[in-house]
Amino acid sequence: MGLPRRAGDPAELRKSLKPLLEKRRRARINESLSQLKGLILSLLGRESSHFSKLEKADILEMTVRFLQELPASSCPTAAPTPSDSYREGYRACLARLARVLHTHRVLEPAASARLLEHLRRRAASATPDSGRAGDSCGPPAPSPPPAPLPPAPPRDPGLWRPW
Repeated sequence: MGLPRRAGDPAELRKSLKPLLEKRRRARINESLSQLKGLILSLLGRESSHFSKLEKADILEMTVRFLQELPASSCPTAAPTPSDSYREGYRACLARLARVLHTHRVLEPAASARLLEHLRRRAASATPDSGRAGDSCGPPAPSPPPAPLPPAPPRDPGLWRPW
């Protein structure tokens, strides 16, 4: 025999909570199956009153069959291709940059507009591997040398600017 257990013993607490947790888990499963039954019957065009006593296995089998018969075009792709996610990221960065330029007035409005237009043109033709659209085979071509920068305006020694 063992020693008598105290009321606050963790083993005793687990023993008393286990049936409650199992009851909640089963209730969640049953609720989800009920919702799934309503969804699948409406998608199949069947009236739920004729199928009020479906077993859980029947609901799951009907759902699996329905999902297998879906045409491939209606299923969303599992993950975007790398070039799609690259373009989406580029566009998101461009939108954020536009907000920052507008809000903080970092550049003159004309320079800001030119920069954003240039980046939008690049976004339309950019790909992650070569920087150019339509050429994904072979090594990327060398990029042209950067255009010379315009002469810098004279700086005011009293005001520091990062450009």
